[in-house]
Amino acid sequence: MTSNKGAQVPTATGFDLSDAGAVAARRAIIRGRIGWLAALVITGVLVTFALVTSRPETQSTATVAAAFTMPTSDGGSVSLSDYAGKPVILYFNEGAGCDSCLLQMAAIEANPAFAKQGIAVLPIVMNTAAQINPERERLGVDAPFALDDGTVSNEYGTLGTGMHAGLPGHGFVLIDAEGVQRWYGNYPSMWLDPKELLDIVDSKL
Repeated sequence: MTSNKGAQVPTATGFDLSDAGAVAARRAIIRGRIGWLAALVITGVLVTFALVTSRPETQSTATVAAAFTMPTSDGGSVSLSDYAGKPVILYFNEGAGCDSCLLQMAAIEANPAFAKQGIAVLPIVMNTAAQINPERERLGVDAPFALDDGTVSNEYGTLGTGMHAGLPGHGFVLIDAEGVQRWYGNYPSMWLDPKELLDIVDSKL
């Protein structure tokens, strides 16, 4: 009797079932590799997009700074004219709900070089005092915040430059002692090292 061990078993389609299984396995492997490559490409695109969109936008064109008067979170008011004769940095930010925004101000306050060099920093938000004051206290920010209705943020080109169309981004405007705007920087990463900010100020004044 002749043994059939190891012989191919014919099927109705004329193909060996073992061959069909191997083909299916190869196809599964190929699909898996394609899926992995697609995921890698998508990840690369997302990382590139994140890097591009987090890059700071800066401008150093000298222009006369727009005058303003705003209420402050401590019940007072502040005007650009209050800073006549000394440089001031306007710090536009999202305010309440953005911890990194307030931590930025806390870090600036913790750096004694600002006061030593006579550079004032005015934080500006589109909040009410009732919204921003609990956040200031929680995150240890001493300075009162200027409360903007959107007019000043829009005038200085910071409105809609962050994550929310109706709020300012994470922007800094440097105004010199003569009331001339010397520099503007917007930081989508929501952070600018205070020392780097001082270095920028030194280079622009």
